[in-house]
Amino acid sequence: MKQTGQPIPNALRTVPFCIGLTGGIGCGKSTVARLFAAQGACIIDTDAIAHQLTQPGGVAIPTIQAAFGAAFITPAGMLNRSKMRQLIFSDANAKRSLEAILHPLILETSKAALANCTHAPYAILMAPLLLESPPFLQLVQRVLLVECSEEQQIIRVMQRSQLDESEIRAIIAQQISPAERIAQADDILINNGSLGSLENHVFALHGKYLTMNKPISI
Repeated sequence: MKQTGQPIPNALRTVPFCIGLTGGIGCGKSTVARLFAAQGACIIDTDAIAHQLTQPGGVAIPTIQAAFGAAFITPAGMLNRSKMRQLIFSDANAKRSLEAILHPLILETSKAALANCTHAPYAILMAPLLLESPPFLQLVQRVLLVECSEEQQIIRVMQRSQLDESEIRAIIAQQISPAERIAQADDILINNGSLGSLENHVFALHGKYLTMNKPISI
């Protein structure tokens, strides 16, 4: 079982009850997050934060350029994602260096966003690398895992991006295995079926999370 933050009574909370949402590439994390948002959950998307940090004028751009060189920054001033992806897939040290730059910035931005989620019944922290990142795990009280078949992963990612099958398989190979993810999850959504089926499962979990987030009587 994962080492998440411990549940505390609502009266003592400084941040909302938070569920960590994770899963492999193409498993449907964004779709699940949108369905929870429709139920009133506050969504914190670490991928979106990473993109903000590496856009033109982003806080991470000067440090990335200093560490990797101007070749990894586009003429528009943003991270050259394709070039960086090729590097970190072939160079583990480069991957660690990039993570050392981005992860602390993403963590602090996530904490600030979480503190502003007081209007919602609970928060969803969507983080692909949640289970590999202890500081992020400490922000959540439960882990919700979205899984699907590898075939579905490849089809979905090819439909939404310009990546080819070999590139997608390389990404999947770098992620922890489904078995490792399942072993650390509290709740699991298998997303091989229809959107309607997924909606029903999300609605059921929404009710469960509302119950878990009720004040504790002492």
